[in-house]
Amino acid sequence: MRRVSRGLFGTIAVLLIAASGASLAQAPAPAGPAAVPADAKKMKSAVASSAASIEAGAQLYQKRCRFCHGNTGKGDSTMAPKTMQPSNLTDTTWVRGSSEGEIFWVIQNGAPPKYDMKGLKGQISETDTWNLVNYVRSLGGVPKSH
Repeated sequence: MRRVSRGLFGTIAVLLIAASGASLAQAPAPAGPAAVPADAKKMKSAVASSAASIEAGAQLYQKRCRFCHGNTGKGDSTMAPKTMQPSNLTDTTWVRGSSEGEIFWVIQNGAPPKYDMKGLKGQISETDTWNLVNYVRSLGGVPKSH
């Protein structure tokens, strides 16, 4: 009976270790740091906020962002994946930072820590990203100065 108990215990232990390893292997690693790097806050826009920049950003927003953040930026789109909770870009609580550099970093690299929102680096130019930053900041959720 002891031999059976040890054998059974050993088998169960091996299965538990294998199962826990398999579940760890299935969890994807974050695409980047757990938070927006502190250096991002220091970045200054290469594109001045103007009516033309905000309009260009609004057009990009409609093409790239509204599917999750909604038509008005409130994060209320019904098209967003059910597993995501898109940020409300019109409120005053910005957990990833509200400076122009932090917003630029998130648009380019994705939204930490889980990176449900993928970054647009390589898909849009830096100028277009700054136009998006200017548009997002115009929505009223973030202070205009920092």
